[in-house]
Amino acid sequence: MRILILEDDLLTAFDLQLMLEACGHEVVDTCGTVAEAGLRLRDDVDFAFLDVDLPDGKSFPIAARLSERRVPFAFVSGSDRADLPAALRHAAFIAKPYGDAAIRNSLDAAALLAAC
Repeated sequence: MRILILEDDLLTAFDLQLMLEACGHEVVDTCGTVAEAGLRLRDDVDFAFLDVDLPDGKSFPIAARLSERRVPFAFVSGSDRADLPAALRHAAFIAKPYGDAAIRNSLDAAALLAAC
């Protein structure tokens, strides 16, 4: 899969990228702000990992754009799932700190959905 990472903590983003690439996925972009992700969101993204709280706001506008495009994504956050807007509560939510299995499971679920 071609994956976008929206994460403001560079170490967390780098660790996630290494894990995804070790699993054979391609990280097409890593962004640290909502504005950056908005400008660089590519049409060829298959999946995205979105931190909720970023220096310039919440990642909800990016999540909404991905939803409109029917691109699966998972929120990866220390925030509470209940803080998500109602329109985005369907999305996968991985609480920080997370293990590799949680990341892999979200990708497996996305792959199954894409196969349908």
